[in-house]
This record gives sequence, C-alpha cells and structure tokens, in this order.
Amino acid sequence: MSITLQTRLSASIWEALQERSRTSGQSVAHIVQMALAEALDVEHHSIFQVSTSGAIVQGLYQGCVTVADLRRHGDLGLGTFEDLDGEMILIEGRCFQARSDGTVVEAPDDALTPFASVVNFAPDSTAEIENVGSLGDLTERLDGLRSSKNGMVSLRVTGRFGSMRVRTACRTESGIDLVEATSNQVVFDYEDVPGTLVGFWSPDYAKSIAISGWHLHFISDDRAKGGHVLNLAADALHVELNDVNDVHLAIPETAAFLEADLREDNEEALQIAEHDGRRIGASS
Repeated sequence: MSITLQTRLSASIWEALQERSRTSGQSVAHIVQMALAEALDVEHHSIFQVSTSGAIVQGLYQGCVTVADLRRHGDLGLGTFEDLDGEMILIEGRCFQARSDGTVVEAPDDALTPFASVVNFAPDSTAEIENVGSLGDLTERLDGLRSSKNGMVSLRVTGRFGSMRVRTACRTESGIDLVEATSNQVVFDYEDVPGTLVGFWSPDYAKSIAISGWHLHFISDDRAKGGHVLNLAADALHVELNDVNDVHLAIPETAAFLEADLREDNEEALQIAEHDGRRIGASS
C-alpha cells in the first residue's frame, strides 16, 4: 500500500530537492522517500533475499528463515517454502502459500523458507498497460518502463486477468535438483480473475544470486488462487515499479549450503524450471 503525503516545505528545501532531481535524474518523490527511509531507519529500496538461485537450482530446500523474519524486512515479495512446498506470495505484509492442491493459505509466522525475496514496497513510478496478450507481451512492455538495464526492480501489477496460468511446485525432498522437482509441478488455468502480480526484475550479472529477468507470482483478490506465473492475458493493468539499489543476502548456515559447489552456471536450469509448465492440474 502506498500513501500520498501532503506537507509544507521551505523554499530552500524545495530548491535543493529540485537541484538534486536535476543532477541525479531521480524524481523528487524518489529522493524524498529515500531521505525519509534513512531518517526513520527503514530498508527502503532494499531487497532482503534468503539464499541464492544457484542453491535452489541444486535442490537445497532446507528452510533457514522464518516468515516472521521475512515480514520484518518487507511487505511485498515472493519465494517458496521448506521442501519446495508451494509458492510464496507476500503482499501488504501478509504471507500466503499457494499449494499444489490448488488451495491458498496464509502461512504461519514459524513457517520456514529456503529462498525468498522481499522489499518494503513504495512505487517510484506507475503506468497503465492495455490489451496484454501474453506474459511475454507484458514483460516486453515492462522492460520499456525500467529506468536502468543494470538496476534491480520490484513490481506490483493489479487488474482483472482474462486468463491466468500459474504453477505450484510439489513438496520435494532436498537434494533433488530444481529441474527434476518442477517436472512434477501442477499447473492451474483460471479465467476472468481479479488479482495482483508481485515480483522482481534482476539483470544477467546477478544470475548467480537472483533469478535474472522477470520473476512473477500471482494471487487473486479473494486470496483463493495463486502461484508462479507461466502465462496471462488482460485488457487493462495498473503497474507500479520500485527501483532497488541495495541487496541484503541471508546466507543459510545449513551444512548442505556451506558445503555445496555453487560455481556452475544455473541459467539453463532456471529457464526450464521457471518457464516450462508441464502438467495441467485444474481449470476454473
């Protein structure tokens, strides 16, 4: 949730804000939010991430951070749960678990995650997008809204989706790599469903830590449907983008993580696991 704040400023502060905006290329709103976040010790424009994409590709699914800890670091985000038990959607400070049986439940604070990314979401820019024909169409247009090819972005998109295809990973033992684990994923198709996308864009250079490109999860307005987005279509969507300039990485202290060889390129495996829907579960 974002709040509109109205206040009075001295002429000198306003002139300084305008000058900083001119020289930095940042909006006045962005500069004010950064200054307030620093003064109030809020992790604004910061991602808090649990573990790495390389670890999850190798099948390191042991939970290491609680939902309660995640919620202290952000109010919007995504991830998964211990043993790859479904998809995580963190929205408005509440954490939901989309499960492989098609249900969505609110995750308890003591639930564990092996991989997640969260932010304190405050949009720097907004846009309206119409006539979205596919996920590829949406991400191509979102690319045009990004302010940099090297910065990270968090995202919230709201609207009514004419179609929505999501997957939910099935509970899997640690040690089974992500490609094999998601070959048993369940895919659900929904029609005419209002809801929200939450997610992130990360550049290629960060692919050993983050999932490069767009990574999106969906939850319906009634909090009854959700999952990792494979495809979609919509007539009109409201887009909010939050630039990220700081990453806090929580490194798991499990023996499996500390002993794993995480040097290999995981890009191909991630592309298969993130985009290759394999098994249809249900439609509605």
